[in-house]
Amino acid sequence: MMIESSHTAISIRRQCDLIGLNRSTLYYCPADESPFNLQLMGLIDEQYTKRPFYGWPRMTAQLHRLGYEVNHKRVQRLMQQMGLQAVYPKPRTTVPGKEHKIYPYLLRDLEIGRPNHVWSADITYIRMHQGFMYLVAIMDWFSRYVIAWELSNTLDGLFCLQALDRALEQGKPEIFNTDQGVQFSAVAFSGALESAGIRISMDGRGRALDNVFVERLWRSLKYEDVYLRDYETVPALHRGLKTYFTFYNSERPHQSLGYLTPAEVHYAH
Repeated sequence: MMIESSHTAISIRRQCDLIGLNRSTLYYCPADESPFNLQLMGLIDEQYTKRPFYGWPRMTAQLHRLGYEVNHKRVQRLMQQMGLQAVYPKPRTTVPGKEHKIYPYLLRDLEIGRPNHVWSADITYIRMHQGFMYLVAIMDWFSRYVIAWELSNTLDGLFCLQALDRALEQGKPEIFNTDQGVQFSAVAFSGALESAGIRISMDGRGRALDNVFVERLWRSLKYEDVYLRDYETVPALHRGLKTYFTFYNSERPHQSLGYLTPAEVHYAH
């Protein structure tokens, strides 16, 4: 529990260090919406987690089948706020600004045979009892090991940079793969990778399945933890995610890894 007295000699930063909490997380309140929109967003999140190829037309139709008479404009807005898009390719209708460089996809037909060959990052929506947060995670593709993660109540790029800094303290990949989101295409993020001598790979627009291993992580996390626990506060969510990722890395065997854990594979090579 955080010490709230103004007379304590222990700084807030030191308290966060002692309990393993990112100091910025202490001041975060969940992002908010109306109760009805939060209900819709929860339903959208569950459906998208199961069916990531659903865009707003199918998602609107699904909500109608569940008895929610909402128009497509509301569904579009909520999906955009959640950072969701269908995974099928779309026509290129916009050109990124100079500060957002798009890199080619480098993983097609690439044989990944060792840890720290390819890392990838992705962002997902995390619903809470009231409100929601965004979560970014960085994963090693070969071992499925979650190297670093961070929470935020906005989709700005700061929490992605914080996760990258934490990840690079533990190692360095040869290739780093992301989608074309502005958090990853911004010069601050790509510049940090280039300065470290890391090659950058980006998925085709609207192709979340190019980042399939992180998509599987999100499904496991949500069905095994987030949907079951219905977190009420950000510190509780942070503690829960820390516990889950420890379990995921060190205790949860993966069939695709020969029923070893990600940690066993990651540190065996």
